[in-house]
Amino acid sequence: MGLAKDFFIYLSQNKVLNSGAKRYGLKLGAKSVVAGTNVEEMIESVKALNIQGISCTIDNLGEFVYEREEATKAKEQILNVIEAIHEHQVDAHISLKPTQLGLDIDYDFCFKNLKDIVEAANRYNIFVNVDMEDYGHLQPSFDLIDELSKSYNNIGTVIQAYFFRAEEDIEKYKNYRLRLVKGAYKESSEVAYQDKQLIDQNFVRLIEYHLLHGKFTSIATHDHNIINHVKQFVKDNNIPLDKFEFQMLYGFRKDMQVQLAKEGFNFCTYVPFGDDWYGYFMRRLAERPANLQLVGKQVFNKKTNTVLAVGAGAFVLGRLSKRKKD
Repeated sequence: MGLAKDFFIYLSQNKVLNSGAKRYGLKLGAKSVVAGTNVEEMIESVKALNIQGISCTIDNLGEFVYEREEATKAKEQILNVIEAIHEHQVDAHISLKPTQLGLDIDYDFCFKNLKDIVEAANRYNIFVNVDMEDYGHLQPSFDLIDELSKSYNNIGTVIQAYFFRAEEDIEKYKNYRLRLVKGAYKESSEVAYQDKQLIDQNFVRLIEYHLLHGKFTSIATHDHNIINHVKQFVKDNNIPLDKFEFQMLYGFRKDMQVQLAKEGFNFCTYVPFGDDWYGYFMRRLAERPANLQLVGKQVFNKKTNTVLAVGAGAFVLGRLSKRKKD
């Protein structure tokens, strides 16, 4: 699993492949995992999910932005999404990444962009989830949340189970609406668990803690074993259904998404849109390589497999080169 994760992380960070994916876009099969390239297409996808009893959290794809103009453009797009949610009265909220809004450019600049978004969403009673990224951005992102929370209560964030500090963070932010995930970035053994079993065990511990002590829990997983465990846990502990929801990614395990909604559970689909989809998708595969099977064969056509093959070749060469240097 370690090699597979390294492979997909490598692909997610490869600028050449990312650029090629943007160029070909939906022709590479991205339509199965990305809900359109613009706001109009995305809203139609959200409406289709709402009809099935599924709410949505919307992610304008893009991250690790280093130009102010690009960060400002991303902010304006997210503001457009907020207006579209209000105009169409869809059941949806916002997910965003601080690096897309300029965290790597200037903290205060990022804070101003984020505040503009949270303020606009607050006017329409729309929730904003601040996604967490790699460890280097973790504390600055929590700092942004702490500052925003002084003025707004329509924000929440994410706790990543593979970090050693996760238990401390979930205790500190237990009065927030939290999305709990396993974690999808490649992190050092000094700050994060490396073993899948240990990550899974910590993930379950965090879920149980927040279900018992937290405000609202979004359980983000495609793992049916964990989902079944949660079903039994909430039953055994008399936890109301309005205290939590299951979350999955757009295009993944679609039948199970609909089934959970039919069973009466709150269900939310993470809906990404835009042309910057490649890094997002590769990290989903890094997080759990079995996700390859969950998306469906329609994603992998001849062009997609060519991109993966080129990436694999570059990855192997890189590993061999590193070994020679070592």
